[in-house]
Amino acid sequence: MKEKPNEHDHRDPGYKAGTWTIDPSHSEVGFSIRHLMISKVKGVFENFDATFVTAENPLESTVSAKAEVASVNTKDKNRDAHLRTGDFFLADEFPHIEFVSTGVRSEGGDFLVDGELTIKGVTRPVTFDFDFGGFGQDPYGNYKAGATAKTKINREEFGLTYNAALETGGMLLGDEVTITLELQAVLAQS
Repeated sequence: MKEKPNEHDHRDPGYKAGTWTIDPSHSEVGFSIRHLMISKVKGVFENFDATFVTAENPLESTVSAKAEVASVNTKDKNRDAHLRTGDFFLADEFPHIEFVSTGVRSEGGDFLVDGELTIKGVTRPVTFDFDFGGFGQDPYGNYKAGATAKTKINREEFGLTYNAALETGGMLLGDEVTITLELQAVLAQS
């Protein structure tokens, strides 16, 4: 009797259990927010770190990540300086944004990573939608994984309430912030 493939096996070809660290030169922590109600401003945190521990069962995997608030870059030095103040991130008092996973789910072939996001000392549950790009070896013999992860948050729930009314009506900044992670991680050599 032939064994049926395990329908609970969510692993991609090339999946390996182990500890993965982020490759910062091939990764990005980005965000975007509506500005003047007509366009979006995008930015990145240039200094960040993340560790993934993939389990034999992918749904038992974990992730922890941290971004340095002072490394914010929106291509405008004055705006970046404003973002570091108490109007926004209060970087001196809360130097990091942190994420710690609490669970991994699979829904309709997509991976959802639930966890707790901490910004400006406020911790809230969020869910990142993970889209795996796959696995492969680089020219130097490192085994790598790639993924894109996205979530949306309401910045006011994290105490980021600064805004300004526009003469034309409406507000300078939207409340919804999209966080997009472009990730490439390397498997620790055993």
